[in-house]
Amino acid sequence: MTKQYDALFFDVDNTILDFTKTEQEALPLLFQQNGLPIDEAAMTAYRTINQRLWHAFEQGEIDRDTVVSSRFTEFFALYDRQVEGAELDAAYRELLSHGKHMIAGAADVLEKLSRDYPLYIVTNGVSETQFRRLKATGLLPFFQSVFVSEDTGFQKPMAGFFDYVFERVPGIEPERSLIIGDSLAADIQGGNIAGMDTCWFNPGRLPNHLPLNPDYEITKLTELLNILK
Repeated sequence: MTKQYDALFFDVDNTILDFTKTEQEALPLLFQQNGLPIDEAAMTAYRTINQRLWHAFEQGEIDRDTVVSSRFTEFFALYDRQVEGAELDAAYRELLSHGKHMIAGAADVLEKLSRDYPLYIVTNGVSETQFRRLKATGLLPFFQSVFVSEDTGFQKPMAGFFDYVFERVPGIEPERSLIIGDSLAADIQGGNIAGMDTCWFNPGRLPNHLPLNPDYEITKLTELLNILK
C-alpha cells in the first residue's frame, strides 16, 4: 500500500522546469553578445566549470556568490579574456529568466497533485531567476511556498536548509513528506538527512553510484500519479 503523505516537495531545475533546454538557448546568446564562439566545445567547457562550482556549493565548500561570480571569470579566462564575473552572470540570469521550457507533463501532474496535496518548491539557485521562471511557465500558483537556497542561508543537502523549510510549513512533518528531484547528491541525500521519503526523477536512467536508496525512482513525472493515488 502506498504511504500517505501530508505534503510534496519539488526541486525545480530538470525536475519540473527543463533547465537544460533553457540553458541551450541562453548560453549561445550570451556567447554571441560577448564575441565568443558558439559551438559545443564552448558549451561543454562552461558546463564543466559550472557543475564543479555548484557541486562545491552543495558540499558547503563555497557560497552561492562565489559560484555565480567565478563561473564566467573562469570560463572567459579560457579565451584569454578578463571579465567582471558578476556582471556577466547578471546578463546570463536575465536570459535564463525568460525560459519557459517545462519537463514533459509537469503542468498536468502538478495541477492534479495540487488538488490533494500542498506542494512546495525546494531549490538551490538564485531566487529572482527561479521565481521569474516559475511565473513565466505558469507553475507558480500550484505551490504554497517556494524555498530557494539563496533565501534560506543554506543549500540542499544541508540539514539547515530543511530545518528552515519545516520551521515555515506548520503542521507538516518530514516523516510524512516526499521530496521529488533529479539530483541524488542534493535532493535524495538531502531528503534522507531531513528524514523525508525520496523520489529520484531519473529520465535518463542514469546509474546510481552513490550509497543512497531512493524510496521511489521514476523516469516520467506522470508516474507520480500512480505512486500517490
